Amino acid sequence: MSAPAAFSDISKAANDLLNKDFYHASPANLEVKSKAPNGVTFTVKGKSAHEGPIAGQLEAKYVDAPTGKGPSRRITPDLGARKERPMNFFFSCGRLASRQASFFVFSDTARHGVKLMFSPRAGLTLTQAWTTANALDTKLELDNNIAKGLKAEILTQYLPAKQSKGAKLNLYFKQPNLNARAFFDLLNGPSANFDAVLGHEGFLVGAEGGYDVQKAAITKYSAAVGYSVAQYSAAITASNNLSLFSASYYHRVNAQVEAGAKASWDSTSGNAVGLEVASKYRLDPSSFAKAKINDRGIAALAYNVLLRPGVTLGLGASFDTQNLNQAAHKVGASFSFEA
Repeated sequence: MSAPAAFSDISKAANDLLNKDFYHASPANLEVKSKAPNGVTFTVKGKSAHEGPIAGQLEAKYVDAPTGKGPSRRITPDLGARKERPMNFFFSCGRLASRQASFFVFSDTARHGVKLMFSPRAGLTLTQAWTTANALDTKLELDNNIAKGLKAEILTQYLPAKQSKGAKLNLYFKQPNLNARAFFDLLNGPSANFDAVLGHEGFLVGAEGGYDVQKAAITKYSAAVGYSVAQYSAAITASNNLSLFSASYYHRVNAQVEAGAKASWDSTSGNAVGLEVASKYRLDPSSFAKAKINDRGIAALAYNVLLRPGVTLGLGASFDTQNLNQAAHKVGASFSFEA
């Protein structure tokens, strides 16, 4: 049994349908991905805004693949007679010859042969990014290293121009019926945010809270309930200290058609209820179209097509249907290249 969705993802299916792959938010968006022979993935992103400067980011990501096959085992001295997996180690008699993150190699060929001690681990992921705002971001991920089901992230940010520093620690813990997270801002506050979701046979119940250590006060709290299966999902959330309520629904009608809607009400601003509906239609295996409209009359259209393996084009536009004669409309395009 898989773990339930995280608290922020209880309404993910509907939110993705309503917000993802609509390209009118920026006039142009470019993303280029490539992978080096040593496994390092490079990503270059650039985005122009309708108002404001162009933003860009250069990112490098390295994933340390898992190593080790299982528990300790012994190999006879005649290594050439057996088809063992090639290893680049230097063996020396009677002492520790090699030590690499995930396994140890001992050699005592005179009496007992070669003993390989494997200690499987899930590896780590290191991501470094440099943005046009001259921010240096580093993220280190340790998945299933500390304990089974526990993932830890260490994030740091440095702004040389402002001599500003940031450090955060994120913890994710997943079990068959539980998904819990904790986010610690080590330098600002310090503060902590927690959330947890319990799941059983598609039913989800979650809560979120924030705590400021310096003020010794709760800063926020939220709650959510939902139901999710492969074909459809529904959720009700109460955020902003239980003052902003939203209800969402998602339905995968068939392999080509998806539909969803979301209603929201802010109890602090009045009785008006915001409504937004969207639909997605897959034209063929390499392209799809999306459309949405909200209660204010803002409509958006999007088209995504895979031009060739690794090259994706996205086109989008939004229109104010109540003011078609005004210059309130937006268009945008997105290119994504992956080598």
